[in-house]
Amino acid sequence: MPADARVSRRDFLKTGTTLGAGLTIAFYVPPRLLARFGQTTADPADLAPNGWVHIGTDGVVTVTVDKSEMGQGVTTAYLMLIAEELEVDPTTVRVGPTPENPAGWTRRMGTGGSSSVRSSYDILRKAGAAAREMLVAAAAQQWGISPDACRAERGMVIETAGKRKIAYGRLVTRAATLPVPADPTLKDAKDFRVLGTRVRRFDTPVKVNGTAHFGIDVRVPGMLYASIERSPVFGGAAKHVDDTTAKSAPGVRHVTVLEWSPDDTKAARMETSVAVVADRYWQALTARRTLGIDWAERPPTSLDSPAITAKFAGLAQQPGVRARVEGDAAAAIATVAKKVEAVYEVPYLAHAAMEPMNCTASVRSDGCDVWVSTQNQSATQRIAAQVAGLPVDRVRVHTTYLGGGFGRRSETDFVAEAVRLSKEVGAPVQVIWTREDDIRHDFYRPATYNRLVGGLDAGGNPVVWTHHIVGASISLSKHQALENGIDGSLVEGAANLPYAIPNILVEQTAVDLPVPCGYWRSVGSSHNAYVTESFFDELARAGGKDPYELRRVLLRDQPRLLAVLDLAADRAGWGKPLPEGRHRGIAVAEAFGSYVAEVVEITLADDGKCRVHRVVCAVDCGPTVNPDTIEAQMQGGIVYGLSAALYGEITIEGGRARQGNFNDYPVVRMNEMPRIEVYIIPSTQKQGGIGEPGVPPIAPAVANAILSATGSPVRQLPMVQNGRSRIAMK
Repeated sequence: MPADARVSRRDFLKTGTTLGAGLTIAFYVPPRLLARFGQTTADPADLAPNGWVHIGTDGVVTVTVDKSEMGQGVTTAYLMLIAEELEVDPTTVRVGPTPENPAGWTRRMGTGGSSSVRSSYDILRKAGAAAREMLVAAAAQQWGISPDACRAERGMVIETAGKRKIAYGRLVTRAATLPVPADPTLKDAKDFRVLGTRVRRFDTPVKVNGTAHFGIDVRVPGMLYASIERSPVFGGAAKHVDDTTAKSAPGVRHVTVLEWSPDDTKAARMETSVAVVADRYWQALTARRTLGIDWAERPPTSLDSPAITAKFAGLAQQPGVRARVEGDAAAAIATVAKKVEAVYEVPYLAHAAMEPMNCTASVRSDGCDVWVSTQNQSATQRIAAQVAGLPVDRVRVHTTYLGGGFGRRSETDFVAEAVRLSKEVGAPVQVIWTREDDIRHDFYRPATYNRLVGGLDAGGNPVVWTHHIVGASISLSKHQALENGIDGSLVEGAANLPYAIPNILVEQTAVDLPVPCGYWRSVGSSHNAYVTESFFDELARAGGKDPYELRRVLLRDQPRLLAVLDLAADRAGWGKPLPEGRHRGIAVAEAFGSYVAEVVEITLADDGKCRVHRVVCAVDCGPTVNPDTIEAQMQGGIVYGLSAALYGEITIEGGRARQGNFNDYPVVRMNEMPRIEVYIIPSTQKQGGIGEPGVPPIAPAVANAILSATGSPVRQLPMVQNGRSRIAMK
């Protein structure tokens, strides 16, 4: 996710990848620097050859995790990567504290773009291998033999030819005096004992027994609580505040107006809000509800969803900025045997993480501490320093578990609120958002309007594909410049259409609207895969082709996508008879370096409502760390995407978000959950991410099953609006 308003998400991820590659040698953090950055220094007798691994004289291995654990299993993956090369049982490894000073860490700290493991895979393996080689060298030195005559195994160094062995704990003091290998030898994949095996998540026990601490669980001596009334209209400001009743309410300490300015949070929306600070959260929330606020509403309250759609539709009739050009689509369309035209629409979406936004801050004259469930420690530190008026190195970020992120916690608006309030009232303050705050003041997944034209030759094969995407721009929403007029997140999943079609034109029109936009799980692919994969099935149907077989032909140059397509179709029994009333749909997508295919089985009720019974998913994400985590992430992505496809919609009325809680922003419930089967393709290809790629194929797979059942395409999401199905029955 973006580090600041001037750096695009794509550039940030590129930078992170570059930094990761450059850190294969430069990941060492000397103890004196750890002390400077506020980290616990190692005992001189311990072995701490780099910033990731610490081994005590008791043999205990502690691993530093510099990514946020939000349910995706990154902590377990880190421990497994270190344990593999260090030759220890991963269940015996401990998790160390997350670095509190991101500016002093060896790389920018942020968790997003499905990048945690793939950006750390080689770095952590080398960190573990370096420690292993130092321990082996220490044992060889103690025994007076060559390191080549020793091997590391299960937390010990063993003399290969003899019977001598010694535990790591007895070697660390000697090993700590040896030079750190600059380029340690990594294990061959065929010798892996840990990577690729199923390891139980290390964060599960504390989450089950209730001892895990999330941001909302933070307690600091002298802490006050704040509840904030924000403008109901995007960009609004408070003209007049009647706080008489609120100030006299039990427990209330302060009522204050928070003024936002561009220099405070850069990407934060420009508005004012009113905060009530009290001894208890319920006191703050109750008093907040008594505030009388006269809002200066801007932009015009005439902004609503129909007007936005009309604006997009008009722009779709005009030329856009070209994101991809193959062949000559304009000339070729005039010669096709059949032309298919369609308009697809997707709505704004909220993140709706289970833990609403919250942050605790303590600002003092000499420093600032921030306790927060964040995906973006580096930006959190920088924004906190700006708001507190302190140097960056005087801010400590204490990262807790995250109760869901999905991109929302890469933002810093809720951090700025807590820091500003703590500075103003002179005490630690915890800001807690209500669910309504969370949904009505989100950074939404952009709404888009898509105009497509496809052309088929006499044999029913697609030979022309044009796609004009008109949509709200994340970059423009965050005041970032477009690169050559293109918002990369708006065309992600569309400009990289994988099919071998000779004439392709993808255009984009990025629109700057007052509705705040941000990164939603799988970003552009979350909506573009739905559009492209659904339209593909329309073309297959128009040409009399089986959609699976046509994909096989047109993915001939995409071996990894073809492999997952074939595996999912095979496991789902594509082409075999289904029980009466059941229908199948299929879709594929490449996102964040991973390749996914999904096949669904559905039934339709008489009122048109869709029930998904089974999802078969095949994934190729490159080298596997923990199959259990991959399965869980694909399952989570599928249900997240299914919720959006069936129900997800933020509608704008009078310049504000209409939805506010799960009663009008529903998600898939337990009794609606389909049976999900996940199949992982063993791969030695380039590693991809896993947190987001499960989302994109599910909406088009369901839409394509409905097309098979009814003969009518699903061109607008969600499929259920206000409790009524949009699906046209036969």
